Amino acid sequence: MTSPGEDPLAPARDALARLILDVADYPEPGVVFKDITPLLADHDGLSAVVAALASAGRSGADSVVDKVVGMEARGFILAAPVALSLGAGFVPVRKEGKLPRETHGVSYSLEYGEATLEIHRDAIAPGDRVLLVDDVLATGGTARATQQLVEQCGGSVVGVAVLMDLSFLPWREALGELPVTTLMTV
Repeated sequence: MTSPGEDPLAPARDALARLILDVADYPEPGVVFKDITPLLADHDGLSAVVAALASAGRSGADSVVDKVVGMEARGFILAAPVALSLGAGFVPVRKEGKLPRETHGVSYSLEYGEATLEIHRDAIAPGDRVLLVDDVLATGGTARATQQLVEQCGGSVVGVAVLMDLSFLPWREALGELPVTTLMTV
C-alpha cells in the first residue's frame, strides 16, 4: 500500500535499479546489454515489477483488459504473470514461422534489418481490450507491429507496459498517443 503522493511504481523502480545488471559489449562492441535475469530470480523484485506492469491494465482496482500480449521472447516472461494478475488471458506474439496455426503477420524495420511478427488469427476476439507487455522499448517498431496485429484480429490496444525505455531512441514517434507505462528510462 502506498501513501498519498507516493509513487505506486517506486517498489518496482527500486527493484530494477538494484537487480538489473549492465553487460558491456554484448551482443556486440559498444552495446550495453541490460540483463534482467537477476530480477527474474528475485521473488520480491519480480512481484513488484509484475504489480507495476499490471497497473497499466487497471482502472482503480478493476482490470480494463481482456488479453495481455507478450512479444518474443523476454516479453513472454513478463506478460504471462501480468495476465494472471489482471485476470486476463495471455497471448504470445512470435517471430515468423513459430506459431502452428493460421496467423496474421506484420513485417517491420529494425535497427539492423527487418523482422516479421505473427499472432494466431483467433488469439484476440473482436472488441478485446489488450495490454502489450515487453522488457525494452527502443525504436517502438516491435510494439507498433504488435499493435497492428491486435487490430487485424479486431482488438484494440489500451496501452503498453515495459520495464525500461531507451530515451535516446525515437519510440514515441512509432507509438503516437498510445499510453505507455515504463518503469525505468535509460
